[in-house]
Amino acid sequence: MDKNNKPKRIKQLSRHLINQIAAGEVIERPASVVKELVENSIDAGADKIEVEVSNDCLDIRVSDNGCGIEPDDIELAFSKHATSKIETGEDLFNINSLGFRGEALASIISIAKVTCTSRTPANELGTKVECEESNVKKSECGCATGTTMEVKNLFYNTPARRRFLKEASVEARHIRTEFQRVALCNPGIAFTLCDGDAPLVQLPATNLRQRIVSAVGGREIAKNLLEVSVDTSMVRVEGFVGRPSAAKKTNREQFLFVNGRYFQSSYFRKAVLQAYDKLIPSDTQPSYFLYITIDPERIDVNVHPQKTEIRFDDEQALWQIFNAA
Repeated sequence: MDKNNKPKRIKQLSRHLINQIAAGEVIERPASVVKELVENSIDAGADKIEVEVSNDCLDIRVSDNGCGIEPDDIELAFSKHATSKIETGEDLFNINSLGFRGEALASIISIAKVTCTSRTPANELGTKVECEESNVKKSECGCATGTTMEVKNLFYNTPARRRFLKEASVEARHIRTEFQRVALCNPGIAFTLCDGDAPLVQLPATNLRQRIVSAVGGREIAKNLLEVSVDTSMVRVEGFVGRPSAAKKTNREQFLFVNGRYFQSSYFRKAVLQAYDKLIPSDTQPSYFLYITIDPERIDVNVHPQKTEIRFDDEQALWQIFNAA
């Protein structure tokens, strides 16, 4: 009601405001932009991905050598709920891609200035799209096969959101965390993370063990990794865990993945910790890098916009397998 006790009229929100509200769920901080754009690159089949961050983490550039975007589709890609990854409701229970909601790009252009250049192998010229709020400018351009997304001045039109960001060093740390999670799950892809023109992390394509060593711990972790592998009719669990003697005071080396996607689960974390019961001091944490492969129909990844929460149709049975592995 207003001050005169009169009911306020109901109005349809503008498309731009709707996207800004959605951006609050999907794009929490600069690291969220990195996560969404890098996942799009992986879904595009890229085997080389470069991330560049500058301007106190408010400018982000992600380049890949994936399949690119068709010229006729590139503007649609920035529309709300536009995606190439699902078509029907049944597809939600058979997700084989990292992205599928069609929310990320629409959310990003509502809170940043975005330029996308992309070319498919079948086209001689690429397509360039410049987006600022509801204004979209499209043109032809010369570029390599693949896609480059440039996000400038993040949260420039939502100052309240920008005020909630931490100092640049903290936001940079969050970006490195997201970068590390994606890199650990895709050892066959070469990744580079740069601060402006200066490379911070360079990870060539390799096997899983070497990717863990390169991305996380170097020589110290290399000598303490124990392989885990179990394959049942329900699930395959593989990866590496740390020797009990190498347990640490922090939980920074604990990673769970399912079907190529990082996820968080206190339930499955307990399964691992119970396996280490009485093997390590109570005030230390084991290292683990565990990868679950399961029928997509047995999990639900459509739980949260950031897709780090996942439901399993038989958690108790999976817990037992996980713990035994």
